[in-house]
Order: sequence, then structure tokens, then C-alpha cells
Amino acid sequence: MSKLRLRISMSLDGFVAGPNQSLQEPLGAGGEQLHEWVFPLEAWRRPHGLEGGVANESTPVMEEELANIGATIMGRNMFGGGPGPWNTTDPWNGWWGGNPPFRHPVFVLTHHARDPLVREGGTTFTFVTDGIESALDQARRAAAGKDVALAGGARAAQQYLKAGLVDEMQLHLVPTLLGGGERLFDDANALRTLAMVKTVATPNVVHLKFAKK
Repeated sequence: MSKLRLRISMSLDGFVAGPNQSLQEPLGAGGEQLHEWVFPLEAWRRPHGLEGGVANESTPVMEEELANIGATIMGRNMFGGGPGPWNTTDPWNGWWGGNPPFRHPVFVLTHHARDPLVREGGTTFTFVTDGIESALDQARRAAAGKDVALAGGARAAQQYLKAGLVDEMQLHLVPTLLGGGERLFDDANALRTLAMVKTVATPNVVHLKFAKK
């Protein structure tokens, strides 16, 4: 069976997004700092249609993270558009424009039904209203033997961790303090099924890989 692989960046004080998230500042105050390590990487820029970039100690981590992924699961907050029912007159279509970098099926956890959103490059967003296990079942079928990425945000990650459904977790620990926001590990017992198997330390981020015991 394909693996469910969580990948997420976190501050030293345990937050994966800063306070006061909004459409103008989706990662909250200071949240961009969590991802400054990845933006210059050629391995990250290429799937986003950007030229140039560098290779460093984080490159193999990013390449491994992107390899063998056939579908992605994310929460409503990560897809964006604000809480509540979807706006039918001016629908929110995600942060990524007409050609998102996923290029495979994406399943969005939400309480509000919506027709699938088909974008360029092979990305289709399917909105799942009947829970995390249904989303995982659909994602695994769509992945056709490949693994499923769990992209966040915090609430989606917490639900899958607490249910013991995460097979691997790539935690990118960034040496910054946000002081508030979306905390990842509100329930420490969520980690009971995982053990650390690999560490890669760089000047800007420490990559911690966990796998199911």
C-alpha cells in the first residue's frame, strides 16, 4: 500500500504558521520565515516553473520529498479562500494560479461541498466533505501505487497524526521563533507511532525524518 507522507516546516517554538493569518498574509505574521530555506532551491523552483536556483545540503531532502508522489491531501486553510461556504459568484481557486505545481490529483478537506476544480498540468482539486479517511482512500486510489503527500496545514496534519495514519513525516525545523500562530503538536501523543530515522542539519534548517515504528 502507498505511504502517507507528511511534509511541513515548523518554528523552534512549534508553529507551522504565524498569527493573524489572512488572504493578504496566508502564512500569518512572520510565517514566510519558515520557508525561506526552500525558495532558493533549484529543486523547488523547477516544479513551480521558475528558472535558476541553487543546490545545497537541502537539495537531496527536497528531491526525496518530491519523489514518487501520486496525489496530495491538504486542509481547507492551506487551499485558502477563507472559512465558511464557498463563494459561488467569485470562487476561490487556490494560491497557485492556472497551472499549480502539483501536476497530480489534490484532495482538499472541507466541510462545504464543491465541484472538482480542474487546472492545467494534470492538477485537479477534489473537495472532500466526509472526513480524513475518505480523503486518504480517494488519494490512494488516484495515486495508483505511488505515495500520497500530506501537505498541511496544522489541523489537517494533526488529524492524520492523531489517527495514526501518517507513515512518514519530514519535519523542517527552522531556527526562528514566531511566538504564536498554528501549533503542530498540540497533542504529543500524536507522535506515538513515529520514530526519527534521519537528520540533516544545515545552517538555515534542520530536516528531521520520522517513520512509522
